[in-house]
Amino acid sequence: MTHTEFEARRKAAGRKNGVGKALTYLALSVWAVVVLFPFYWMVLTSLKSYGAYNSEHVPAFFTLSPTLENYEQAFTAVPLGGYLLNTLIFAVITTAVMVVVSTLAAYAFARLRFRGRDLVFGLFLSMMMIPNELVVITNFVTITNLDMRNSFPGLILPSITSVFYIYLLKENFEQVPEELYKAAKVDGTSDLKYLWKVMVPICRPTIVTITILKLIECWNSYVWPRLITDDQAYFLVSNGIQQIREEGFGRENIPAMMAAVVVISVPLVLLFLAFRNKIMEGASRGGLKG
Repeated sequence: MTHTEFEARRKAAGRKNGVGKALTYLALSVWAVVVLFPFYWMVLTSLKSYGAYNSEHVPAFFTLSPTLENYEQAFTAVPLGGYLLNTLIFAVITTAVMVVVSTLAAYAFARLRFRGRDLVFGLFLSMMMIPNELVVITNFVTITNLDMRNSFPGLILPSITSVFYIYLLKENFEQVPEELYKAAKVDGTSDLKYLWKVMVPICRPTIVTITILKLIECWNSYVWPRLITDDQAYFLVSNGIQQIREEGFGRENIPAMMAAVVVISVPLVLLFLAFRNKIMEGASRGGLKG
């Protein structure tokens, strides 16, 4: 092959790769627009006045006279601030307890040797096959019998364990060389100290990931809070949205509803943007072996 032919083939391959990259970026851009458009429409609608929104025979994709009156109404028509505070308390406490429980359980399955360990872990994994809707009734009866309805313990207790997060942490813990554990035991280090001083720092990305995912899960929780609370003092943003729609603004005031949804969604968006790299790193570490 002559030098001229080699250069021609190299340029042809470069053009082919360039076309492939251009098509890939074009497809990703179109998909990004499809995914982000509902959020744009939500924010746009929240900035329109009630009159302007209803006067649009054809939906407008921008507004020349944005207003914040819908956000003011979102906090005055209903106790949205109280719903946000309740949700924050619920999410933080539930996540903190869940991380502790999952870390201890994952460590036990990954490092401790006890009779029936594999059988118990297999039973744990089998619980992932059971839809959450099937255990809601059992949880509801249990919490009701314990007189914990309309209380934070009643909201929190059914959510403090997660088989999936235990499994994810166990797989991550098993990637840590067992020689470190044996050396620590020779030095007289207790299991809890080894977990805190060695395992947790090494597996911090995965722990951060499950913490963030659990916070998002708690913030978006709907079925259980809706079922277990009928006292407005314990409403979360999920069941508060329904009250906002029925008692706060009315079903026709869509801009005010969108303002409330924006307020509720912003903390999750900021949380994800701030820790998106940690989430991806932790998920990838949890899925690797060796």
